[in-house]
Amino acid sequence: MDKPYTFIPALASEVEIPKNGILSRTLHNDDRVKAILFGFDAGQELSAHTAPMPAVIHVLDGEASIRLGQDVVEGGTGTWIHMTPQLEHGIKANTPVIMLLLLLKQPV
Repeated sequence: MDKPYTFIPALASEVEIPKNGILSRTLHNDDRVKAILFGFDAGQELSAHTAPMPAVIHVLDGEASIRLGQDVVEGGTGTWIHMTPQLEHGIKANTPVIMLLLLLKQPV
């Protein structure tokens, strides 16, 4: 039987940042939330896109330029962002970045 929790003692150590690339790893996925850990090498980016549900970005380490609609904000270690559904967003890593993305699923 699966345990009724997910325990990760050192979140940032769960992803290795690839040289000249981006790595994503799903840590948890159920009917309420999907947690994805990303590792970006410096200069790597995810182009602008939308998500059909609310989402949270938490930068665990590094510095990035983050597009939120028409705004571009500079995020660093500890930055936390809540996004509404359909908000166009993207990220460009200025340094190597480790980021947690939480997709908050809507009840059906």
